Formats: sequence, structure tokens, C-alpha cells
Amino acid sequence: MRRREFVLLLGGAAAIPLAALAQQTENLRRIGVLIGVDNDAEGQARLAAFRKGIHDLGWNEGENIQLDVRFTGGTADRARTYAAELINSAPDVILANTSIVVAALRDQTTRIPIVFAQVVDPVNSGFVDSLAHPGGNITGFVSLDFSIGAKWLEILKELAPRVDRVGVLRDPKIPGGTGIMGAIQAAASSFKVELKALDVRDAATIERGLSAFAREPNGGLIVPASPASSIHHELIVRLAARFRLPAVYPYPFFVKSGGLLSYGIDNHDLWQRAAGYVDRVLKGASPAELPVQEPTKFKLAINLKAAKTLGLAVPPSLLARADEVIE
Repeated sequence: MRRREFVLLLGGAAAIPLAALAQQTENLRRIGVLIGVDNDAEGQARLAAFRKGIHDLGWNEGENIQLDVRFTGGTADRARTYAAELINSAPDVILANTSIVVAALRDQTTRIPIVFAQVVDPVNSGFVDSLAHPGGNITGFVSLDFSIGAKWLEILKELAPRVDRVGVLRDPKIPGGTGIMGAIQAAASSFKVELKALDVRDAATIERGLSAFAREPNGGLIVPASPASSIHHELIVRLAARFRLPAVYPYPFFVKSGGLLSYGIDNHDLWQRAAGYVDRVLKGASPAELPVQEPTKFKLAINLKAAKTLGLAVPPSLLARADEVIE
């Protein structure tokens, strides 16, 4: 074989796998993921739950899907910046959580389908027309209904019956914050407690608020879910222990960090369920026709060591209902 023909033959052979690789890349469906917390253990756990859910539905990274992931750290500025980056990359669908993140996406696209997990009040936030008929490019899974506020008070009083003052660490800027505070207020008289709203905006504000609140006796805390409470969860748990404040948290990772007890949605289950909607969108479904779904799994976690430190005896009835007990 002449040298020129040999070189051309080698070049053609080398081009075959490159062409195949290019075709494979073109066939990948692209999923943008915008997560409204830090890239920490909890953020990674939520992402892992989604990855498991999407894998179970036959989608494999590098084979038929590509994930483009961003973590906002709970800040609105970063949410807007990363929302623009993901939208400009033209993914087939975007998975997002928290109202701050979904608002940033909504303000920049009405075309790209968006599936949310962990949004409190999507109707009043302007994300969907109604839960049954979203009506636009956004749908997903809400993280709670406001009735959980009464449940938090019930559990707190069951474990710490002497509590008659309850501080609620809330972020009034997030949609749904007012609603959950209203639900707790509506139940407060039934449990004979006085409520105090405490700002969860940043670390310094949290410390000042809890320090002032703890100056009077018989106080307890309720910590609703929010990006700020998740980001500062170790600080909140540490201050609650320092000031000897029995506290109810929204997720088990607070309890694993030393918190007393938590009651709320199984948010990893919610992220795994969100994979089902992402799958349906990738297969042609419109978010406008996928009803917003409510949580179906809740978890109660109790830290016995934290209870002992506070001098609290966990009632057997409460212990029997716990899904997770930390010794």
C-alpha cells in the first residue's frame, strides 16, 4: 500500500470514534439543576436523591443525560446569576428548589420547563395558576402545608410542657413565611404560649435575637424551613443548646448536628419524586398539565442526648412515633 493511502486510511479510522462521540453528545438530554443551599452534605444528599430517582427511570449521566448543577448558598444574587447561566445554556428542563431560586428562574424564562422541589406556597408566589392546573412552564412539589405549624407547637409542648414562650426563627422575605407564622399564631392560644418572631437573616442577627429571647425563662424555639435556617443550622443548634432552649426543627440534619428534635417532610423523598416529573417532561409532557403535588412522607427525629442535656424526659408516646432516634 502506498504511503498516502495508508495515511488516509488511518485518518478515516480515527475519525470514526470521534464522530460516534459527537453523535452521542448531541443525543444527550440536558438537565439544569439549581439548588438553593450550600454545596455541603445536605445539598449533596438532595442531589443524590434526585440522581437515584432519575437513574431508576432509565436515565444515566454521560449516556443519555447530562446534569449541569449549581448551588446558590441561599443568596438571591447568586440565584439570579446562576439562573441566567443555566437558561443561556438552553437545557431541556431545569430542576430547582426554594422560592428564591424559582423566582429567579421565572423572571428570566417562560419557555424552559421548570420542576421545583421544596417550595412552600407556589400559588401566592406567582409560580403557578393553581395546584391542580399550573398553567405555565413551572410545576413541582410543595414542601409543606401551613397546618404543620400547629404540629410543631404540639410536639414542642409534649416534650417540654413548661414552655410558655416560643420564638419562631423566620425569614419574612421569603414567600410563605407569613403564612407559616400565621398558622403558628392561630394555634398558639390552644397551647397557651406567647409567640415572638425572630429574624433569621444572618448569623449576627440570629445570635442577637436568641440571646435577647433567652433572657426570660421557659422559652422554646420553632425553626421553620428556609434557606437561611439551613445555611446557619449549626449556629442555631449551638445557640439553642447554649441558652437551653428546647427547639423543633424542620429536618433531621438539624438533629444530627445536635438539635433536640425535628418534624417535617422527608425532603430526600421529595427530590426523588421530582425525578418523575423531570422524566415526564423529557418525554414530552408539559408542566402546565402536571399538577403540583403535596408531600406524602414526614419524619420525626429525636436526639436523646440533647434531651438529657436539657433535662427533658422524652415521653414514651413521642418516642414510639419517632422515625429516627439518635442516642
